[in-house]
Amino acid sequence: MTDDHRTGPPNFGSEREMLRAFLDYHRATLAMKCEGLTDEELRQQSMPPSTLSLLGLVRHMAELERTWFRRAFEDNDAPMVWSDKTDFQAAYDASASTRTEAFTAWEAEVETSRRIEREADSLDVAGFQPRWDEEVSLRMVMVHVLLEYGRHNGHADFLREGVDGTVGA
Repeated sequence: MTDDHRTGPPNFGSEREMLRAFLDYHRATLAMKCEGLTDEELRQQSMPPSTLSLLGLVRHMAELERTWFRRAFEDNDAPMVWSDKTDFQAAYDASASTRTEAFTAWEAEVETSRRIEREADSLDVAGFQPRWDEEVSLRMVMVHVLLEYGRHNGHADFLREGVDGTVGA
């Protein structure tokens, strides 16, 4: 990993500013965990029978960003990135993937998510989550996605250590 270029979340701010900052911090953490690795290293799997890899996590988070922001607030019928059906496991199969493919998709979804959040009048804006067949607030979505990044960044810590011994944020 290279130097830590992440911007830490502020100690004070509105609820929205804090959610936005913590979400961006966790997005930057995932990217940082992948820095300096080859495509082959990014595809390195954790341990059998798991197919989990850093590249698989990036692909999964692209699906997650799309599902929770784009599909809930813009286009309920938007297809998944790597699956013809709602199969989040398909994204984990990074065996033929590259950094370019995975990061291009993930970064595009992150930008769409940021735009949707910025354009929303408030955290109480309602979207529709087709997987649940229920309305969800932007606040709920931001908290949910933040928790997903936190959980998966824990996986990324172990995966990175397994690739080259690098530990720490």
